[in-house]
Amino acid sequence: MKKLETKSNGYVKFMIVQLRQYCLHQLRLFFIALQFFTRIPIPQWVGFDANWLHQASRYFPVVGWVVGGVVSGVYVAASQWWPNAVALVMSMAAGIWVTGAFHEDGFADVCDGFGGGVTPERVLTIMKDSRIGAYGAIGICLMLLFKFVLLVSLPMVLVVPAMLLAHALSRLLSCSLIWLLTYVKEDGKAKPLAQHMSSNDFGVACLSVVVPLGAILLWQPVILERLLPALILMSLAAFWFARLFVKRIGGYTGDCLGAVQQLTEVVFYLGLLAHVPS
Repeated sequence: MKKLETKSNGYVKFMIVQLRQYCLHQLRLFFIALQFFTRIPIPQWVGFDANWLHQASRYFPVVGWVVGGVVSGVYVAASQWWPNAVALVMSMAAGIWVTGAFHEDGFADVCDGFGGGVTPERVLTIMKDSRIGAYGAIGICLMLLFKFVLLVSLPMVLVVPAMLLAHALSRLLSCSLIWLLTYVKEDGKAKPLAQHMSSNDFGVACLSVVVPLGAILLWQPVILERLLPALILMSLAAFWFARLFVKRIGGYTGDCLGAVQQLTEVVFYLGLLAHVPS
């Protein structure tokens, strides 16, 4: 009997240790994703391994919730002191700062590459050039202007939930490219990137969006009637860009992921403003 109890206690301890190691690894993967996409400092014990980045892709939407929390927090605080438009500009600036303009840079590179390149090789060559061209400059200006106009046009009660949802959902759609498409290597760009994503990882990414989404709908149910057009439009936009990437360069690059994040975020705000005829 004592041997059985000892064996049982040993098994329980073993399971507890395994669970702690699993949770610690998942926390490390989240911090890896946070470090890759933002300027937010992470604990030193996390370390870094390029291979971890593939697994960390499951937490990219969670990083979206963090960034959405930052920009919406700045908006709420700034709106106590300044007009709505000013608060929105400050929140957009905070988003650019906290991410280091990571996604905006990818969007500009895609504008330059796909606007100025004809062959796949030429598109990739232009995209890896650190200099910004006319297509990139015009594209980034128009995109930021459009984002501001859409946000300032939203009812103020919807701005915070819209920001939270847009940042998380847009990163989930970027993940779908990693999950479904082939990574196209860009010679000369040595920065590590998540180049593949398992179905299990994508399932976790979806779950990390769905659960908080339910909480937001309980908090602001008024957004529910506007949500479906927004989800449809951003999904169609991601699908169109995925087809474009496959057709023009045979897959995706890191810049393509940034472009999809930025464009689907904007399209989500556009969908929230859509008036669907009854």
